[in-house]
Amino acid sequence: MSPARYELHCHLDGSVRPGTVADLARRQGLALDGPVERLVTAPADCGSLTRYLPYIDLPLQVLQTPDALHRAAQELVEDWHADGVVHGEVRFAPQLHTRRDMSQDEAVQAVAAGLAAGRRATGVRTGLLLCCLRHQTPEESLAVAETALRHRDQVAGLDLAGDERLHGAEAHRPAFDLAHQAGLPVTVHAGEAAGPDSVWEAIDVLGARRIGHGVRCADDQALLERLRRDGIALEMCPTSNVQTGTVATWAAHPAARLMDQGLKVTISTDARTTSATTVRQEFERLREATDWRSEQDQLAQVHAAGAAFAAASPPQAPQDPAAGPR
Repeated sequence: MSPARYELHCHLDGSVRPGTVADLARRQGLALDGPVERLVTAPADCGSLTRYLPYIDLPLQVLQTPDALHRAAQELVEDWHADGVVHGEVRFAPQLHTRRDMSQDEAVQAVAAGLAAGRRATGVRTGLLLCCLRHQTPEESLAVAETALRHRDQVAGLDLAGDERLHGAEAHRPAFDLAHQAGLPVTVHAGEAAGPDSVWEAIDVLGARRIGHGVRCADDQALLERLRRDGIALEMCPTSNVQTGTVATWAAHPAARLMDQGLKVTISTDARTTSATTVRQEFERLREATDWRSEQDQLAQVHAAGAAFAAASPPQAPQDPAAGPR
């Protein structure tokens, strides 16, 4: 029997069902340029994050009302349940959902209400994270952090997303300092588009407790020791990592090796629709294409439960010593 699954790194705008995108577009009078699946699902050989991100443009366009956000969030919880996920954390950038005069507060309330409806229907535990964006101003990030604190009973953490190759993290420090002062946990996208320096910056400048992706940390032994010493979890998303060219091939993905080196590796989808994947499929592909062992499935769940920002009940840790260092 498969272990209960946990997902820590999942973007709402990248996880809207294609049928829902099509229905919302129709209801909103938006004409589509082709089959919706082609517009919202990135090809396997995107080659870069820059080429991957435009596939969320259409979902973002239709997620500009509270009803649309509520529906997308509720359906995500239903999809988690179908995928065997017992604890899911979703993130989104509320500042990107204000094109039709919806406020950030209204956007957060709509997503939180959708998650709650899904939770009641399925029993899946959920957490909500808000994303600051690297290409935006420090003031915009500070506004997101302030929104998160106004909804502290509904928001479990703060994230910094975007292309770290083009935009550093230092400018966003005031937002993350505010989060730390309020006891709000922090994760940061790093080690994806850029190298180990971006991970060091996420840890030392923004105080990240988790790293979104972190694939490139494998290139820096001192960084690996720091991540191991501080118990900083890696939110790895293999399909997405290969699509964006962060990892050249599935066989080259470092998840299994990093886990064997004692790092707290977790596995997520990143964007269920954009990458056309599920958590179940991520583990299946890891076993098929890399050195990942089946017993590492459960250890990844133990890591994820321990790193969750929202309360999660940890599964039993595997006893087989071949599963690697604890």
